[in-house]
Amino acid sequence: MSTVIAFIVIFGALVFFHELGHFVFAKRAGILCREFAIGFGPKVFSHKKGETVYTIRLLPIGGFVRMAGEDPEMIEIKPGFRVALLFNDSDQVNKIILNQKEKFPDARVIEVESADIEHSLVIKGYVEGEEEESLHTFSISPSAVFVEDGIETLIAPYDRQFASKTLGQRTMAIFAGPMMNFILAFVVFVLIGLLQGIPTNNPELGKLTPDGAAISAGLKEGDIIHSINGAEISSWSDVVEIIRKNPNKELQFSLDRNGKELNIPVTPKAQEVEGEKIGIIGVFSPMEKSPIKAITNGAIETYNWTKEIFVMLGKLVTGQFSIDALSGPVGIYVSTDTVAKSGIYYLMKWAGILSINLGIMNLLPIPALDGGRLMFFAVEAVRGKPIDRHKEGMVHFIGFALLMLLMLVVTWNDIQRFFL
Repeated sequence: MSTVIAFIVIFGALVFFHELGHFVFAKRAGILCREFAIGFGPKVFSHKKGETVYTIRLLPIGGFVRMAGEDPEMIEIKPGFRVALLFNDSDQVNKIILNQKEKFPDARVIEVESADIEHSLVIKGYVEGEEEESLHTFSISPSAVFVEDGIETLIAPYDRQFASKTLGQRTMAIFAGPMMNFILAFVVFVLIGLLQGIPTNNPELGKLTPDGAAISAGLKEGDIIHSINGAEISSWSDVVEIIRKNPNKELQFSLDRNGKELNIPVTPKAQEVEGEKIGIIGVFSPMEKSPIKAITNGAIETYNWTKEIFVMLGKLVTGQFSIDALSGPVGIYVSTDTVAKSGIYYLMKWAGILSINLGIMNLLPIPALDGGRLMFFAVEAVRGKPIDRHKEGMVHFIGFALLMLLMLVVTWNDIQRFFL
């Protein structure tokens, strides 16, 4: 159960902060955000606050912010339609009722002659029940809603739509998602440094694992290593190097314990890492708590893991890794289970790494991903005008379909690898 909770918390945090980046910068640009969703598929939870519906959906494969104008607006009022209108105190239309008009006895029913819900915000029509048939023009409030089957949907004037914003505003609204993932990773690494401390390079023993060779031999936290097998030790790196090179071989530790010189034999256990046997004794480096160093270390960790993930991507592209090396939600769940057993700080570090991975994946120039959309913006900047929305939409649709196919393949590989 703890693994399930850890997976939900990590997945939820990564997707939440990613979509929060999109949401905040879209709202700053004045874009109407219809929905803020974590997950895809059927709704599990839904709550409307202000202009936005906040939802949690069943499938844990991402999330989205539905911005007005990204897709064709769902409701179109054509000539000949019969609609009912309700007005605000300024005599502007604030509700356009599409059906079940009998539930609104005070509404004015008209037969539509023409309607512009995006630009001029007017609707023209003939009022039912008037003795003399005459064409009326009604002004629509920018915050008006459609009412269909009792459900209210905000209209989207053009100046509230995604396409109406400058190239810079649209770029930031899309780029902000991956950007938030890098910021989240940095914050997580800083928190680890503040809570756990930053490893130092001093030749002093930190915490010992309960089943390690160090504690079995009688070593204690705080022991200062002077030499191993006569070789002088000046840093923690020296300690690690000698231990790794001598699996299953007895080593003589010369150390200082509270001012007392001791000589203790320790035999590192053998552990296989990437096909090579190395020695381990079950001891961590000493930790130092410093806010400044925690911030510096957070930046270094973020940079190093970003570089490492790019190296892995390069190997995937050049064929050094196959598609079988990729993991989907199932593989991430299994890895989370393994990491969770090692403790909260390892779990936090795993979350930071996944956040960077999510940020990088979304920046790849693949249709349907943020990077694919940014690629279209780059083309727009070069040619001076946007690519036809229908053509771009078709490219993203095909890209999304291929991504879903890849997700199915990766998930099936994960199931075969871990459960069959």
